[in-house]
Amino acid sequence: MDSDTVVRHFERMGARCAISGHPRNGGLRADVRRRGREEWFELEVGAKAELRVVDVRPEMRHLLLLGIDSKGVKNKFLCGHDEREWFVAGVPDDRGVSGVKTALQALKPPAVRLAEERAEVRAKNRQRRRNEAFVRQGEWFFLPMPGIKVDPALVLRNEPLQRSGGKPHVVDEAFRTGGKPWYVSWRYPNGVSENRYQQLLHQRPVLRSDHWTVRRINPNVYVRGRVRHLDHATIHLPWWHLVQMNTEHKAPSMQHVAFID
Repeated sequence: MDSDTVVRHFERMGARCAISGHPRNGGLRADVRRRGREEWFELEVGAKAELRVVDVRPEMRHLLLLGIDSKGVKNKFLCGHDEREWFVAGVPDDRGVSGVKTALQALKPPAVRLAEERAEVRAKNRQRRRNEAFVRQGEWFFLPMPGIKVDPALVLRNEPLQRSGGKPHVVDEAFRTGGKPWYVSWRYPNGVSENRYQQLLHQRPVLRSDHWTVRRINPNVYVRGRVRHLDHATIHLPWWHLVQMNTEHKAPSMQHVAFID
């Protein structure tokens, strides 16, 4: 790996990059460090690992980074700038990611890509934060559903949208529909399925007193009004929109990203 070349590619898109060794020879780690108003990318690379810049788009302030660990496993990272801050995102590679633009498309869930096709969004507009198919804020996509009917009794106010480890995006109004029951308690903070819940109570009746909370997993979520986040400009959704999260969580490389949101 030519560290100087990697650093120069980051400089081409206007970012500072620091590269250091990883405590494990085959290890990889990508992060964005912040100190006051200063931001920089920090890459940790083991002696038996390799980093390579696949594509740089200075006009977009994005680049695609390929990491190869000691076992020859390839991981791709999209590094770039979104609104106010630099970010690192693991990229799922099941769609043949070869550059920045295909990486951005791979981060879109199927429902978003389908909405783009139906709306016949032009290629040059598909990476914008707002087009005919969606509005995007960070990792969340919002697909317009102006004709949907909602029971006012189901609407939640100032509801957070949050993935594991991130700061919440707060919406004025939201409601959820569908999904499967998911049982959460202090012993099982990540929750269990209904079948597993019944098995646990049968095997250990004492668990009945654990104050279980019933939630829904993988529901459809609709939001309306303002969507607010500390790191993003507030967006306004005048009618109901279906919420979709990007596909970053499906990327194997996410295990090498120190997530900061």
